[in-house]
Amino acid sequence: MIPLIGRLYRKNNVVTSVYGRAIINQSVIGIIRAHRFVRQVEEYELSVHDTLPILEAMDKLELGQAHIDIGKLAVKYKSEGGSESVEEFLKREIAPVVGQYGAESQENAENGTKDVVLYGFGRIGRLLARILIEKAGGGNNLRLRAIVVRQGGADNDLEKRASLLRRDSVHGPFNGTITVDEENSAIIANGNFIKVIYSDGPDKVDYTQYGIDNAVVIDNTGKWRDEEGLGLHLKSKGVSRVILTAPGKGDIKNIVYGINNDWITDDDKILSAASCTTNAITPVLKAIHDEFGIEDGHVETVHSYTNDQNLIDNYHKGSRRGRSAPLNMVITETGAAKAVAKALPELKGKLSGNAIRVPTPNVSMAILNLNLQKDVTVESANDYLREMALHSELQKQIDFVNSPEVVSTDFVGSRHAGVVDAQATIANGKRLILYVWYDNEFGYSAQVIRVVNQMAGVTYPVFPKRAR
Repeated sequence: MIPLIGRLYRKNNVVTSVYGRAIINQSVIGIIRAHRFVRQVEEYELSVHDTLPILEAMDKLELGQAHIDIGKLAVKYKSEGGSESVEEFLKREIAPVVGQYGAESQENAENGTKDVVLYGFGRIGRLLARILIEKAGGGNNLRLRAIVVRQGGADNDLEKRASLLRRDSVHGPFNGTITVDEENSAIIANGNFIKVIYSDGPDKVDYTQYGIDNAVVIDNTGKWRDEEGLGLHLKSKGVSRVILTAPGKGDIKNIVYGINNDWITDDDKILSAASCTTNAITPVLKAIHDEFGIEDGHVETVHSYTNDQNLIDNYHKGSRRGRSAPLNMVITETGAAKAVAKALPELKGKLSGNAIRVPTPNVSMAILNLNLQKDVTVESANDYLREMALHSELQKQIDFVNSPEVVSTDFVGSRHAGVVDAQATIANGKRLILYVWYDNEFGYSAQVIRVVNQMAGVTYPVFPKRAR
């Protein structure tokens, strides 16, 4: 299976998965684990013997680029009784990309905005780099061309930044090789040449001198959050669009991918990817509102501490945030509940919110305490959210877990915006309380990349289409 998965990815730009779990660049154990996950969400196990024939047939169909869930296809093929050959079944299920190998190349070339620049290289910046480097293997994708930082002052500044990309205390080691090219001021990651540019401002870089043009700049510094500040990037040669990895101010569109990404137009030059918490809760809130109707509610975020807090007690301009982050639970404010309305206007004025920072470095939880328009039970809510996680257009945003043993570290590296914990769901009449886990670093970074893909015109059809 591994050579087939790799060849489909490198040659055809086909990203394969099993029930939403990507299986490219995975070990044997990783692939088997993805298959075993199906036990949690279906009534039976899925074997590699079920999915191997799907891969073998796909390899012969000269496919165009796509995201294809071979697990769901295998289950559907079995449920239909196998009355036709696997190849005929696939020709029907993924018809739009059969025989389309190479057909999208010209279209992608015309879109142009594929070069990506990371402005800032902190926690989110480095995770964005990991995802971009990982996805570069298939070609016709976003290309990370440069990282822009301020001069750190150390003689070995470049090596220090490369080391932070190479090793991560939360997310583990980088999957591949990283070398430093001091002469050309670059980091070479898995063969990708990434220029490191030192600059004191977003309007002071001429990217074209590095062969970068029509680029999307991802500003992950959080320093500039309004149109005037972020607009400085557009004054630099070679930049066409800017996206902010924080809630935008003023009239900047706050995009939660899967919810309001259809608001993105060719005329938009500056966008925001909202916050990690807004991305985690908005898809679940939309799903619940569509099915049961939300009258009002309260969102309580139990959030890992961030670099904004102090390691030990010291002065901080914010209330309570001056106290030691690793030693205290800290009540603080969050704008996530109000920010939901920017992506989901029908919930404007219906939600309140607050946050508690806790002594963990990553993975947070949102507790959604909702009053609904319809009666609901634990079973009906969980069954519906499970269906949304598996078979809806929000399947990349909403994940679902039904285990009495999971804890926060089990969700490190999750690429979903949020994960519904079915065992914690509480329902009584029109009252519903949901617990939603989210990797506030990696899950959010995956959402940012999805927005950038759309901005750059690099989009993939997803198969199978909604199965139920």
